[in-house]
Amino acid sequence: MTMLDRMRRHRTWLKWSLAFVCATFVLLYVPQFLDPTGTGAGVGARDAIATVEGRRIPASTYQQVYTQQLAQLRQAYGQMTDDLARQLGFPQRVIQQLISQEAQLVEAERLGITVTDGELRERLIRLPAFQENGVFIGNARYTQLLASARPPIRPAEFEEDLRRSLIAEKLQNLVAGWILVSDEEVEDAYRREHERVKLDLAIFNAEQFTSGITPTEAEIQAEYEANGDAYRVEEKRRVRYLAIDAATLRSSVNVTADEVEQRYRANVSAFSTPEQTRASHILFTVGEGENEDEVRERAEAVLARVLNGEDFEALAREFSADPSSANGGDLGFNPRGAMVPEFDAVVWSLEPGQTHDELVRTQFGYHIVRVTERQPATTRSLDEVRPQLEDQIRTEKARAEATRLAEELEREISSPADLERVAQARGLTLGDSGLFGRNEPLSGLGFVPVVAAEAFRLEQDQVSTALTTPQGYAFITVAEIRPAHLPALEEVRGQVREAVVRRKAVEAARARAATVASGSGNFAAAARAAGAAVRSTDFITRGAALPDLGVSSRIDEAVFGLQVGQRTEPIAVDSTIVVAQVTDRQDIVPEGLESQRETLRAQLTAQRRAEFFSAYMTRAMEQMDISYNEQVLATLLGS
Repeated sequence: MTMLDRMRRHRTWLKWSLAFVCATFVLLYVPQFLDPTGTGAGVGARDAIATVEGRRIPASTYQQVYTQQLAQLRQAYGQMTDDLARQLGFPQRVIQQLISQEAQLVEAERLGITVTDGELRERLIRLPAFQENGVFIGNARYTQLLASARPPIRPAEFEEDLRRSLIAEKLQNLVAGWILVSDEEVEDAYRREHERVKLDLAIFNAEQFTSGITPTEAEIQAEYEANGDAYRVEEKRRVRYLAIDAATLRSSVNVTADEVEQRYRANVSAFSTPEQTRASHILFTVGEGENEDEVRERAEAVLARVLNGEDFEALAREFSADPSSANGGDLGFNPRGAMVPEFDAVVWSLEPGQTHDELVRTQFGYHIVRVTERQPATTRSLDEVRPQLEDQIRTEKARAEATRLAEELEREISSPADLERVAQARGLTLGDSGLFGRNEPLSGLGFVPVVAAEAFRLEQDQVSTALTTPQGYAFITVAEIRPAHLPALEEVRGQVREAVVRRKAVEAARARAATVASGSGNFAAAARAAGAAVRSTDFITRGAALPDLGVSSRIDEAVFGLQVGQRTEPIAVDSTIVVAQVTDRQDIVPEGLESQRETLRAQLTAQRRAEFFSAYMTRAMEQMDISYNEQVLATLLGS
């Protein structure tokens, strides 16, 4: 199954996944020190794409978010190209969501919504990325993880971003948290997802009907006049460019021992591991409606068995309500302050091998606590991390040198002649892109949206400013313009003739299919007699791929409304005409509905709340002062 088949099969999920990817608030607003990559314009992408009530949204934010979210789509679908992302409207979705997110913060401020430092800390320590065995990894490792990101992230920047996310979350809960989903809606959704049918399919491929079709000159002329845009050749351009590649500057960059040492000293906490204790526990939770005294008595009985020498790990596997029970209750190594205060205090009061002789009560329930090991604080030496720091500094210096050089050349280059002169004076070679369309790669540069967009904005006597590319920067000038045009009929006669043949073949296939659709005898025999390929399915649900056809929403909508033995009218699937007959049906199993009712209710509730909140924000944004930088947006979107 190809990527496009997978996307068609899961088209509804794709719509919501695109919305979710764009709507994910946390870490979307990238700190301004992050280096933009390949999807924006200008040195450092200094321009704002829009302002919301005076709040600027930098182009650099769009650049980084677009790259991050496109990577997520590629992870989900494989070969997700920039061109396909544009066809799906992904760049526009990212831009609109960035604007919507800023508007959410404006609206939250209007409503007096804030997030306290305590709330921020509580959410941070519960983020899965910063937990092991359900416990916060500690401030030192948290800082180290952020520092090891590429590029590094400062904790203050990350936490401010998380605070914005929580503010938006509070706003969403306030606005749409009241929305609920009824049992009837859950049942309808479950039915649409789980009811199944078996089908016989009569498939008439238009190719079967092409022989003998000879278009007349009048038909060819009529097709050309009616559908001229289908034969239009898009505008093509050719540019010459001067590229600045940061990677090639690395060899000319000097990194001194002092610089490495200063970087090490400034970030020594990132290379330090504090004193850590390894603990195990057996957890007894107090569920809603449970008698706490009874839970405590059960816990005390197990504690007595531990203190009498029974195997702690075995008892943890048998009695603990924590996921760590699978590991004998082991919570791994954790520094001071990583756990809730009551638990933390006990852990650090024990010596390795000791079990606390009393139960520990926390917000999670009753714990039996044992300390198994303790490690002293350690710090990786400068020599251990020197190669890493040297590479980091060299990369930063090379990028800085590329930016400095680009800014210097911007002051020298204002015309195509300047571009030639500067290249010659500095011993550089101008590249040539060859002819390319708006959505095609440039020879030597690849597909860089900002470069392609600028190439189609410039006149031939102009030269661009420094444009950001994945490798660094580029200056371009348009060397040739081949305008869009409708070729004369004689130039595209073959294509036009093929279109006429294809249309008439589809008409013939539909007429033949109609004889099967209107019949009432043996379906397969009638279909074969009419020249169709006959295929049968096992039980399928909506959205399933059909033999030789892939996914077809038209067929889905038709067949799930039929009873056993009924047939559809002829249905077009690309250049194929299909008639389907339902041979069997399976309605939903009530037990299956009950087992998934609450999960499905949660999914539907989240979807309905998201829809309502989106409508609310649309109305709120209509009252806000939102301005767009049309020039920057045109460059970013390649329009």
